[in-house]
Amino acid sequence: MRKFLLTGLLLGSLICGNANAQSDYPTLSQVTQRLQKLGSNASVELKTLTKTEGGKDIHVLKIGTGAKDQKPAIAVVGGVEGFHVLSVELALQFAEKLVNENSKVLESTTFYIFPNLSPDAYEQYHAALKYERRGNAVAVDHDRDGTPGDNGYSDLNGDGMITWMRVEDPMGDWTVSKEDERVLVKADRSKGEAGKYRIFKESKDDDKDGKFAEDLKEGIAFNKSLTYKFPVFEPLAGDIAVSQKESRALLDYLFEQWNIFAFVTFSPANNLSAPLKYNGPDARKRVVTSILEKDQAINAMVSEMYNKTVTSKAFQQTNQGTDGDFFQWAYFHFARLSFSTPGYWTPEFKGKTNAEANYLAWSDSLGWNSFVPWTEVKHPDFPNQKVEVGGIKPFVMVNPPFEKVGEIAKQHTDFILKLAAMQPKLEFHNLKTEALGNGLTRITVDLYNNSPLPTHSEMGARSRWLRKVRIDIDTTTDKLISGDKIKLVDSMAAYEKATFSWIVRGTGNLTIKAGASHTGFATQTIKL
Repeated sequence: MRKFLLTGLLLGSLICGNANAQSDYPTLSQVTQRLQKLGSNASVELKTLTKTEGGKDIHVLKIGTGAKDQKPAIAVVGGVEGFHVLSVELALQFAEKLVNENSKVLESTTFYIFPNLSPDAYEQYHAALKYERRGNAVAVDHDRDGTPGDNGYSDLNGDGMITWMRVEDPMGDWTVSKEDERVLVKADRSKGEAGKYRIFKESKDDDKDGKFAEDLKEGIAFNKSLTYKFPVFEPLAGDIAVSQKESRALLDYLFEQWNIFAFVTFSPANNLSAPLKYNGPDARKRVVTSILEKDQAINAMVSEMYNKTVTSKAFQQTNQGTDGDFFQWAYFHFARLSFSTPGYWTPEFKGKTNAEANYLAWSDSLGWNSFVPWTEVKHPDFPNQKVEVGGIKPFVMVNPPFEKVGEIAKQHTDFILKLAAMQPKLEFHNLKTEALGNGLTRITVDLYNNSPLPTHSEMGARSRWLRKVRIDIDTTTDKLISGDKIKLVDSMAAYEKATFSWIVRGTGNLTIKAGASHTGFATQTIKL
């Protein structure tokens, strides 16, 4: 424990003295100014996909050189969760570092960067009342009582933050954690533990239906509204998938970008510090709910590279994601390689198994003021019970002090550039031409994928959407005696070769071309 405390104190002295440094995360207007500056660069195309119901822009940066749409591309996505303000900064700093420090990679790779897909919710970080918001600005009747947003949060202790309230009740399900008395955990009935509290988000029963904070004054959460395992009838999801301006605009845009081979999403989902696990029965279902076996091997390889590049180690490892989220949609429904990371974790403290207790141990070691002490309040809905408000302050568990973000962004930029270097790379080798007489020539050549990644994920090879590798020979059909003028290949594995042969009539030069926009193209000129 002493080792962790000393490490924590050293880091704390380097990054900040208190949690209030998080206020340095940029406002939406500051983000826009930085995007506009990036847009002035010759290699950058800045576009607004749509405006949210709250009037906020959904931006995309297309960064590359030459024929951008014909080069393999990586999409980098931030702000899928509005409370994850770090994710916006990581995506934005990646774009800045890419343009200013790593432009060489743009010769071979295109990048699509979506810095903030939840700007309405992101704005809550800078609001007078701070809480971890997910939903956009659409008016939604979450509890279906006929009145939208009529039972949201209430700042009961007047501190400008929404935390928790605990109500003393011997029939409650919650008790004090043995790891930290400030933390509440579910009582383990199997071990004879009795409950002591009921807990709710800080709120009142404004609509008098016996429920608390069930009809928030916010709309649909982007990261709960996509098509994969869409959570029907759940609050913040909407009535149908992809119902919002921002989600529809994003997907419409992506379905025109054939060259994306991989996604890196900054979100609570995590398959980078530890890879997802393959499950045979789930992978064989009609509706697949497990990563496929070959893709799991790719995930493991990329995860190993991530852990060698990013020093922060996850307190809790794999997080498959949540129903309706973007990370899973990108793999299961868009059939691309999909990687996600929160970008930051609280260091693990010895003896801590509870995430909140672990965070508080870290916070205490650095002298941060991250906890609102439990304080008794008078609550109109519990006139004869003791009610206390308190808990970990909003945002601090998932967003580090801003001073720490620069190094986190640098490491993740390094990781994404390493991933780009692994992209599929088709090459022609071992070209042979053999004169057969009577003006005929046999052409034989090997097509080689010189990459540790296949041209298609296993899910992509199954997909009817992801384009196959196409091999064309530039000659007329009357001169093509043997072989296919156009040949389609479902997929090529890492470092796999495939041999192709044609017999053609005539003299002069002809060209063969192979590839797809997400793999790049190889060309070979042949003199007959």
